[in-house]
Amino acid sequence: MSLFISEAHAASAGPAGGGMEMFIMLGMFALIFYFMIYRPQAKRVKEHKNLMASMSKGDEVLTGGGLVGKIVKISDDNDYILLALNENNEVTIKKDFVTAVLPKGTLKSL
Repeated sequence: MSLFISEAHAASAGPAGGGMEMFIMLGMFALIFYFMIYRPQAKRVKEHKNLMASMSKGDEVLTGGGLVGKIVKISDDNDYILLALNENNEVTIKKDFVTAVLPKGTLKSL
């Protein structure tokens, strides 16, 4: 039988991709995840918390829904603010929905 078919011998090499290369690759993925995803998001959350803590009565703010108004009352115990859109309309919203504190006089220029 072996006249026409040559015998095949398996190569006796080690495992393809050792354990150390796997740990290095996982470490690189962890670093990429940290610097590209987690760190920028944590920075934005920290800036937003500082913004919410620095709001005071009389500040002009922009909400996530596009409302622009002046803070009339801040309720510290339940995180709600009363926002005056104009002389006749007032809206109660959560502090979380405020996206920016505008410079003084912005409402008059609109």
